Amino acid sequence: MLKVKNKDIVIPGEILAEGMDYVPTKAAYRVGDKIYAYRVGLVEINGRVIKVIPLSGGYIPTEGDTVIGVIKDILVAGWKVYFGSPYEGVLPIKEAVNEFVSKGTDLRKYYDIGDIIFTKIITVTSQMLVDLTMKDKGLKKLVGGRIIKITPAKVPRVIGKKASMISMLKKATNCKIVVGKNGFIWIDGSPRMEVILEKAIRIIEEEAHTTGLTERIKEFLEKETNKKIQI
Repeated sequence: MLKVKNKDIVIPGEILAEGMDYVPTKAAYRVGDKIYAYRVGLVEINGRVIKVIPLSGGYIPTEGDTVIGVIKDILVAGWKVYFGSPYEGVLPIKEAVNEFVSKGTDLRKYYDIGDIIFTKIITVTSQMLVDLTMKDKGLKKLVGGRIIKITPAKVPRVIGKKASMISMLKKATNCKIVVGKNGFIWIDGSPRMEVILEKAIRIIEEEAHTTGLTERIKEFLEKETNKKIQI
């Protein structure tokens, strides 16, 4: 039995459902026959699946998510990666390179501390041990540029329906943009356009819940870049 409605805002510990009819995911968890909220967030009910989309706070790793991370440390058999979560990720050698790497090889030739990577979460254990991979389409080291951090829950709004918002941002500023589901956004372009792009992203983050946002961002970009933008 549901105790909440779709799009309700809930707080940690609030009961979302009772019985075994629903399956918790994201920031929702089960204890006995009850499902509770783990974070402050927005309830999303899709069939039998019930989840809480966090409205603020750090990113909770989820298998299959593509994220932007920073190499934090070099281990014996891989790299430790920070991606804005209380839980760090590990990129094993076998998931990072295709060639054989002999024992004692200086791993900095592949990834060094401070390198930015677009990677994918392949495993999250019950102890929140996170394994990453670079072996999928589009995954790569991001050279140059810089990272902007936003609330992870606002990422879909930055991308837009059928990637409409991010396409508009790219065309208007001529910047390269890579968006991680962890709320890290990598941008690379001219200094002036990077400033305009960051301002636009901040507006999207702050006004993600409002209607007519696409048109307001279009007007902002046209004013700042002196370009006519087609949506």
